[in-house]
Amino acid sequence: MKKLTIAAIAASMMATAIPASADLAIPLLSYRTGPYAPNGIPYADGVEDYISMINARDGGVGGEMLKILPCETAYNTTKGVECYEATKGEGALVYFPLSTGITYQLIPKATADNIPIHSMGYGRTSAANGKVFSHVFNFPGTYWDAASIIVKHMMDVENGSLEGKKIALVYHNSAYGKEPIRTLQELSAKHGFELVLLPVDHPGQEQKSTWLQVRKEKPDFVTMWGWGVMNQVAISEAASIRYPMDRFIGVWWSASENDVLPAGDKSHGYKAIAMNRPGTDFGVYRDIQKHVLDAGNAAGAGDQVGSVLYSRGVLNAAYLVESIRTAQKIHGVADITPGMMRDGMENLKINQARWTEMGFENFTSEINVSCENHGGPGLGAIQQWDANSGTWSLITDFVGSDRAVVDALIEEDSSAYAAENNIADQCS
Repeated sequence: MKKLTIAAIAASMMATAIPASADLAIPLLSYRTGPYAPNGIPYADGVEDYISMINARDGGVGGEMLKILPCETAYNTTKGVECYEATKGEGALVYFPLSTGITYQLIPKATADNIPIHSMGYGRTSAANGKVFSHVFNFPGTYWDAASIIVKHMMDVENGSLEGKKIALVYHNSAYGKEPIRTLQELSAKHGFELVLLPVDHPGQEQKSTWLQVRKEKPDFVTMWGWGVMNQVAISEAASIRYPMDRFIGVWWSASENDVLPAGDKSHGYKAIAMNRPGTDFGVYRDIQKHVLDAGNAAGAGDQVGSVLYSRGVLNAAYLVESIRTAQKIHGVADITPGMMRDGMENLKINQARWTEMGFENFTSEINVSCENHGGPGLGAIQQWDANSGTWSLITDFVGSDRAVVDALIEEDSSAYAAENNIADQCS
């Protein structure tokens, strides 16, 4: 999609207008069943409760009510594609696949159908290059950002150097888990550490051999790209071999209460990267309580509010709502189309003042999306689990990734994709 012009905007409005009476449809490709349900449920609850709050408090966005279109994927790629095909004709504005495998399959389909995808902090990392991937957005950060920030933290722990150290990656043996490998390999060459790769097959309930290997290798740090039950098992197995939890650092999808609670006190000190601050001391949660929970309209049991994954769902929904607002402003209509939604996402800007107005004071980083950059600021902070209080706390500020490494990899991978698929620069 090229940068917007007045003529293009007018043509888009004329060509893609939909009836004013239609609700703005939001497919929710969720998984409340299967081995990944413990993580899929709180995320979906967060998305739905925020949307319900916006409808109840504000009457929707720009006078248009938001309508969730739920579709169960069970974290299965085939079912995810089926959900896409089943819902795209219902006016679907944007897709949240909540699965890297599903995202990969939907990229060419959604692009051809002129429907944006928001794979928030997951999916194909090189989709951050909007010059190639016109309809895919992975802000506020990518897997390669996360890998780099985790390595930065390891360097801080080791007084600035990882030379001669050993880092193990315990990863879900899927497209998702393999995403950080190339970045970690590049960082290994740059900083002089040895990288040990330890795949874990779906769903991740059997990891005895993996952690025997960790015990044998004696890595200075372990980082994890896990999801669902894999996270719980990994942390419990790490505890069983007495691996130091403060040297075990997960990606932001290995960072929930569900992951650490099964190990009890032994999970104390576990770390993970975070997209936002933990807790419930934010205006948005007071509004959700008032307009949704107290009204008896919670998406689930109402017991997930403020948990890491619930908050992740709320954040995803907040990006959605602000993108809708932006699209409405750009195009001068309330009943926006998927193509208009894409434009709203590509022009999304939220500074701290606006976050505060939305009830997210000091919750997360500012964001400034552009045609060229669909990946956002690429910031992250390290959070640590306190098993005694049962809470997460940030132990670092939000910091950026190694842009020299990450941007070069994004350019290399996206350029190869563009060449394979005959994609011209979408921003020129």
